[in-house]
Amino acid sequence: MEYGTEQGERVFAKIIARENLERSDLLTLLSLDTRADIAQLFRLAYEIKVDNVGKRVRLRGLVELSNVCAKDCYYCGIRHSNRSVQRYLMSDEQVFSAADEAIRLRFGSMVIQAGEQQSPAFTEWITRLIVGIKERSEGRLGITLSLGEQSLATYRRWFAAGAHRYLLRMESFTPALYSRLHPADHHYSRRFTALSDLRAAQFQVGSGVMINLPFQSLDNLVTDLLALRDLDVDMIGMGPYLPHAEAPLQGMAPDFIADPERSMDLGLKMIALARILLPNINIAATTALQALAPDGRERGLLAGANVIMPNITLPECKSNYQLYENKPGQDEICDESMLALVSGIDQIGESVGWDEWGDSPRYQARKNSNSS
Repeated sequence: MEYGTEQGERVFAKIIARENLERSDLLTLLSLDTRADIAQLFRLAYEIKVDNVGKRVRLRGLVELSNVCAKDCYYCGIRHSNRSVQRYLMSDEQVFSAADEAIRLRFGSMVIQAGEQQSPAFTEWITRLIVGIKERSEGRLGITLSLGEQSLATYRRWFAAGAHRYLLRMESFTPALYSRLHPADHHYSRRFTALSDLRAAQFQVGSGVMINLPFQSLDNLVTDLLALRDLDVDMIGMGPYLPHAEAPLQGMAPDFIADPERSMDLGLKMIALARILLPNINIAATTALQALAPDGRERGLLAGANVIMPNITLPECKSNYQLYENKPGQDEICDESMLALVSGIDQIGESVGWDEWGDSPRYQARKNSNSS
């Protein structure tokens, strides 16, 4: 379906007037195909971002703790059935060394990410790491976890230990599409319930989706945006789908052609629409955007994102945490990459929020409302 400029202008007027957008409006905006219309969408989203979260970029030092994974998702390079992956677990001291690096680089916050595991030993390990990071940093480092589906009791234990944000991506909020991306023992309802459990455990809750997937329609992406809005998430991490040769999704969709330009456009449009729908949350400009273009993260900021997660994983581990192929930053040296990142942020007229946890205004508003 194509939409003319007149329909686009009608929806732009609703955005300017801060009116609620309907499903049809979102579909119109995702379908914009002229550079002028797309640029206008990004400008409006950026204005909303500046009004609500400012021009300060929140940095999170990303630690890819382990590529051991019990899941077998059809799109992922570290899926359980991929026997060509060299599996690893970082040691406690390696993680604490990464925390020291985050402090040295003045990030103020770090993200602990890993393949999904569910076991008492894993729960205990993560608890020990959280407590150790808090002690080592004297409480200065904020901690975000991205460790998949766990029990409510586990979420509560990790929150009590000192973690305060959790990112659990759904990848798709359309159950039928979710089923095509996962084996039969991966349950949409279980993952969706985990988002409610995270809120019950008092975490700041984040989620997100993959964009420009095989079998995915624009209407599916609208469903994703509306689900994120209705969940009232505190943060969003989403990015374009990038193939991996050892993941079966490519073979399941032989007619799918990876189109970097379309993926970039859709990825940035989704950021812009998420910002319009949820003005005061945190939205990440992900590494997947950087994989499509060297300035992808900066373009994400200009479309409405306000978070970047520089990778501070040990170099010897980075090469084995390949969710998709040609992942950027595998050989980068932290000081050099940080200089380039900060320069890129400066060039677009933004600044870095050094030594700040960077909780979203949305979370602060909810916290104040619950305490009143």
